[in-house]
Amino acid sequence: MLPEDGHLLRIFIGESDKYDGKPLYEWIVQQAKLQRLAGATVLRGLEGFGARSRIHTAKILRLSEDLPLIIEIVDTREKIEAFLPVIDHAITEGLATIEKVEIRFYRSGEKEV
Repeated sequence: MLPEDGHLLRIFIGESDKYDGKPLYEWIVQQAKLQRLAGATVLRGLEGFGARSRIHTAKILRLSEDLPLIIEIVDTREKIEAFLPVIDHAITEGLATIEKVEIRFYRSGEKEV
């Protein structure tokens, strides 16, 4: 169960970013699961730029392997704040934001007995 007042952690990284030999986005999602966060979703961007102001786009073949990724995680503020130190050291380039969200429902699809 999640309270109505939740928070969204949004992490912006590159598709080619790695940690411990695996894609960084996979590692972050696995860490979120280990920390028992409510869930995580990885979104692939078509185009974007970050702190270096270098455009990453699907239009240019040589750059299409490093498209922008966004990892979104919704949970309580406390659980998100506890999670940030777990992943902080692994993100050498990127951005993380937290915003307040209103949770309308959080369902597993399983029927209650």
